Amino acid sequence: MSDTTSSTLTLVETHPVQYHAPVWRAAAELGVPLRVIYGADFSVRGYRDREFGTSFRWEADLLAGYPSRVLQPEAQSYEQVTAQGLEAVLDEIKPTALLALGYHHPLDRAGIRWALRHRVPLFFRGETSDAARLGRGWWRRLLRDVWLRRLYRRCTACLYLGQNSFAHYRRLGVPTARLIHSPYCVDTALFEPGDDARERLRVTTRQKAGLPQDAWVLLFSGKLSWRKGVDLIPRAVAALPEALRRKVHLVFVGDGEKRAELEAACSMPPGVPAHFAGFVNQSGLSAWYHAADALLLPSREMETWGLVVNDALHHGLPAVVSEAVGCAPDLVLPGRTGEVFAVNEGSALTAALERCMAWTDGSSSQRRVCRERVAQYDVAKAAAGLHEAWRRLRG
Repeated sequence: MSDTTSSTLTLVETHPVQYHAPVWRAAAELGVPLRVIYGADFSVRGYRDREFGTSFRWEADLLAGYPSRVLQPEAQSYEQVTAQGLEAVLDEIKPTALLALGYHHPLDRAGIRWALRHRVPLFFRGETSDAARLGRGWWRRLLRDVWLRRLYRRCTACLYLGQNSFAHYRRLGVPTARLIHSPYCVDTALFEPGDDARERLRVTTRQKAGLPQDAWVLLFSGKLSWRKGVDLIPRAVAALPEALRRKVHLVFVGDGEKRAELEAACSMPPGVPAHFAGFVNQSGLSAWYHAADALLLPSREMETWGLVVNDALHHGLPAVVSEAVGCAPDLVLPGRTGEVFAVNEGSALTAALERCMAWTDGSSSQRRVCRERVAQYDVAKAAAGLHEAWRRLRG
């Protein structure tokens, strides 16, 4: 596709991301003249993920439905992407406005500098939060705030992902009139989230994995890493009252550095039955969500959002999450769509699991509440936020 047009909203991103590409496609369908500049396309071709410890490629077509351009096709990872060639392409395209998705990567910063230098309207849709990061002292927080205040003042609009993102922008002086909701979301096209699929997949998936049909199955889906807090899970389950503990079976979907440690911890007395499914691509995830009774995300480092919670709620599955999970204020309603517990506290996790087990019954009405909650955070609403930002600029 051609990279030049009389009116364009140009977006700069390091690589195609499975959670972002559907939003760009939907925004283009709404009439936003979107052009995406990618630093590299390794996520389309296939790559090795350091934390997963495995190689894979995403199943969805991440480049369809909108014009895009790749600057460094030779780059094999996020770390190999640079800002080389970006300014020349922007000079060629002459975008009407530029959308930045962050400021950490050199490519992001180069795009922001170009827009400010050329006085091109700048939109910002980053993973923003005021949640504390480990190792960030007070002076680093102060410098960050000063820099971000200056950046946000130059932005024509800031698109917030959820409640924490909105609070972050307001704290740093962004007027409400320049804030537009463009929620974080997942594309359910490769999922089978409905109750018909649940009836078909729940029993067979449990049978294949050796999970008793009457077990209370607790699912973790993601990278088996320290920052995800997965090492807290076996101890927290083992600390449950015996009558509850005997009902729990763990399922770990994903891979990573903590797998061997988890397998050993689950086998230690009193023992916690666990099934390790390994890495599963999107089209295979619905079977595990339907087989489970609750999702667990015990992150100990800041999780700006936690999109796996969206995945679970779309399947009618409640989520138990730590306070480090950014989507908790938006998606997790205690006693209705999940439970929230204090970061890195095993006893708090045990208590949250006990609470969740007390009210989860797997009923269709419970699943409906979960789906209704996450319905406010979908691709159409995220794309509508981009469309509104563009409409205001052109208006």
